[in-house]
Amino acid sequence: MTRVGNRYARDGVCVLALLLSTSVVAQTGISPSQTWPIKPVRIIAPFAPGGSADTLGRIVATKLTESFGQSFIVENRGGAGGLTGADSATRGVPDGYTLVVTGLGPLVIATAIAEKAPYDALRDFTHIALFGGPPSVLAVHPSLPAKDVKGLIALAKMKPGMLTYGSAGHGSTGQLVAETFRRAAGIDMQHVPYKGAAIAVTDLAGGHIHAISVTLTTAAAQIRSGKVRALAMSSAARLPDYSDVPTFRELGYPQLVASVWFSLSGPAGLPAEIVNRLNAEVRRVLQLRDVKDRLRAHAIEPGTLDPKEFADFVAAEYKRWGPMVRESGARL
Repeated sequence: MTRVGNRYARDGVCVLALLLSTSVVAQTGISPSQTWPIKPVRIIAPFAPGGSADTLGRIVATKLTESFGQSFIVENRGGAGGLTGADSATRGVPDGYTLVVTGLGPLVIATAIAEKAPYDALRDFTHIALFGGPPSVLAVHPSLPAKDVKGLIALAKMKPGMLTYGSAGHGSTGQLVAETFRRAAGIDMQHVPYKGAAIAVTDLAGGHIHAISVTLTTAAAQIRSGKVRALAMSSAARLPDYSDVPTFRELGYPQLVASVWFSLSGPAGLPAEIVNRLNAEVRRVLQLRDVKDRLRAHAIEPGTLDPKEFADFVAAEYKRWGPMVRESGARL
């Protein structure tokens, strides 16, 4: 279907939903958003199980199930750097029963490097709440004779094109970070795309690839166990729980200061009442002690933005990262 066809299809869905909603209000005096949710809510995670999008989606879904008394069910639908799953959500009826875990990857990076993105990151979604996000981490197998980033650069220059690094897939944040680093360092490493970061981490621990560029959330357990060696992170400063791992910034790469943030969105046209209820509840559960403890283990600072602030944040991130994404050479 063409881009214009997608736009018309989505507009048609929104108009139909509006007509149905108006009919219900006229007959009962109660808007659907006031009774929502009366059935299970589907949350699409546009990456494979085990990664940060999946982890955060399930943490929030569990708490929302408790809060609203209806099941919030996470459905994994990976592919194309998050484009596939995110696009499927934009086609849903904007009634609050189809949501999606969005973030820097599917909203900014994948749309910037796709030859023809299937959706507009700002126009085709209702952005609900920011979850927060971990830094990206560059790590290698312990057997690799590179104890730090300088050692990795030296090794890559000795063996141009022979070292491999894995990421969550073409268009993933990990690929962007690695490609930006690779170009800045003047080295040649081969990208091995996976259908999810967790699979890349497993392959690194098994010695099948030389390095990974993924979120800290996904690699944390293997780093703590010593099965992989972290060389650098994209956080602004060293993290207390990983004080021995330097930042890209302190190593001379200030352009690689970023969190790999994730969020909750829905189709365009989602009623403001539902958006506000979801935003308030997501912000509340992210501050719960048990949730904050889980997030801290992955260096995630909980999001606190209201719907307008979050929508503005998405627009600012696209403006910031768009040029860098295109200059990185990353491709879908």
